[in-house]
Amino acid sequence: MPTKDLKIKVCGMKYSENIQELLMLQPDYVGFIFYEKSPRFITTQWAVFSSVFPTDTKKVGVFVDEDTQVMLEKVTDLGLEMVQLHGHESPQVCLELKDAGLVVMKAFRVGNDFDFEQLREYATSTDFFLFDASGPNPGGNGVRFNWELLKNYTLEVPFFLSGGIDMEHIEEIKALQLPKLYGIDLNSKFEVKPGLKDINKLKQFVEGVRG
Repeated sequence: MPTKDLKIKVCGMKYSENIQELLMLQPDYVGFIFYEKSPRFITTQWAVFSSVFPTDTKKVGVFVDEDTQVMLEKVTDLGLEMVQLHGHESPQVCLELKDAGLVVMKAFRVGNDFDFEQLREYATSTDFFLFDASGPNPGGNGVRFNWELLKNYTLEVPFFLSGGIDMEHIEEIKALQLPKLYGIDLNSKFEVKPGLKDINKLKQFVEGVRG
């Protein structure tokens, strides 16, 4: 996919005014973290979700080993359009959510010994994969992995690239030859503090990648 067509997902949003500023950039996806151990855990849900989202911007709920019914309740209450699963969720859990009409993205942390074959059992129950770096937290560690490993990916499921992506990676991203790369997930490297994004920096990145 040409980088001008790459989808942009900004994850870990937390503050209403900051979200309003972000929406001016018309990102394709905005992620909200429903994991209490995360510093980006969203506690003011109703205030945040009263924001008017552009039609083409999808709201993503990020969960870690959460009960399926709890996730479905959040989806209904807050109008989420995608669920991003960052724990040890099984293909069956993914399928239950997909059967409920949701777009499902399953995240995996990629290290040098990562076995891409394990993804095969998820291929029919997920819409997207997200490949993140290994680290102490389920996500938002601010480090990247060796993107050369993604050349070992052979499935048809499109994926998002995540993990420590920063301004310095724009040209490297534009040079990637990965047929199933669908989008870029931005988080900690664009933060003033956890959950609060530097909108000008995000604007420069989006313009740089799509320019």
